[in-house]
Amino acid sequence: MKDNYESFKLLNDLYFVRTAGSAEELRAAEILVAECAKLGIKAKIEEFDIKSYEVKECALKFDSESFLDVVATGLSGSTSDAGVSGEFIYIDSLEDLEVKDVRGKIALVIGKLIPSKIYSTLVKKGAIGVVHATGDLYEAKENTDIDPYMIRPNASKEGVIPTVCIMIQDAEKLVRNMPKMAYIKLIQEEKTVKSRNVVAKIKGRKWPDDVIAFSAHYDSVPYSKGAYDNATGSIAIMQIASYYKKNKPDRTLVFVWCGAEEIGLEGSKAYVAHHAKELDKYKLDINIDMVGVTLGNDIACVTAEEALVNYLKYYSKVTGFGLKAWQGVYSSDSTPFADKGVPSLSFCRGAVRGGAVIHSRKDVMDFLSEDNYYRTCNFIIEWSKTLINSVAFPVDKAIPDNMKQEIEKYYSR
Repeated sequence: MKDNYESFKLLNDLYFVRTAGSAEELRAAEILVAECAKLGIKAKIEEFDIKSYEVKECALKFDSESFLDVVATGLSGSTSDAGVSGEFIYIDSLEDLEVKDVRGKIALVIGKLIPSKIYSTLVKKGAIGVVHATGDLYEAKENTDIDPYMIRPNASKEGVIPTVCIMIQDAEKLVRNMPKMAYIKLIQEEKTVKSRNVVAKIKGRKWPDDVIAFSAHYDSVPYSKGAYDNATGSIAIMQIASYYKKNKPDRTLVFVWCGAEEIGLEGSKAYVAHHAKELDKYKLDINIDMVGVTLGNDIACVTAEEALVNYLKYYSKVTGFGLKAWQGVYSSDSTPFADKGVPSLSFCRGAVRGGAVIHSRKDVMDFLSEDNYYRTCNFIIEWSKTLINSVAFPVDKAIPDNMKQEIEKYYSR
């Protein structure tokens, strides 16, 4: 059921790098607004502030030998103009860090995303610099990019340390040879820039004060055209909006295309903050983050009562749609809604191991299936109709205690 609207074609229009706060992200937002207008739906752009940075200088040396393949890690502060030097040390885990003396030293941590506990512990224990590594040992360096990363607020509660990133292949060689000394020079200017949410509304016929939200993020990471993550989710809620524009819902629907998800769910956080006084009317958030992949399986992660998980399982079996559903917290734009007391869930068609790849230049259209895309969209539409048009809304407006605990853990609070 394409409902005479073929949203899959919209992928071509969003097929470009669109990082948070960039001119390209604004271009993508304007494309979404224009597409809504074609469907007869009025959409608006809601701006919000995000932290950003501009690198002035970045240098890394080991035993006085310059290291060229290095990028700055944003929002990690700056060194002095002279830089910092210290003994080089490799930290392989939080447990390893707990027993090692890192004061005055520069530490290597493997991973693009430095765990919050490791980073904050490095700060508290007096490390003066951090090197982290990203990539795949089995991938040629020329086929990968060092994706710029920003230290997240939950990791920097204790402060920041000048941090840079290198390729994992280089990190492996460093640990083999283990230089004695390291030097980092990092000069960066922190600033505030604008990101945007795109918001549209279809008013309900019978119960307009009951609101169900559909959300998806439209930004990408650097170097990635983000076809799978998450242009597919963005066009999916456009497909759903097209359906409900033609088939009027009994309850009000709000569609939120979130910006700046890739730097910490900033768009959905901004949305729930800006609309805080209205959230008592919100019955459910249905988020879509990555669908349509050729090799994969459909899942739904539910941050709400267990009964909603069971309903999804029952409905998928009744309709013959294979779906794995569970209760949990999903790292996407459903979580800020749940954090504010709105029952939420995220749909995804997850790629198989060794299949489509996200967060890199490999996230391309080649591995997406139009048939799988519409199959998932149709299931979400048919399932959502049973709730949106129900005589009494069946989902309790409450976040269970076990999910509240999971949300606290997710946000490292």
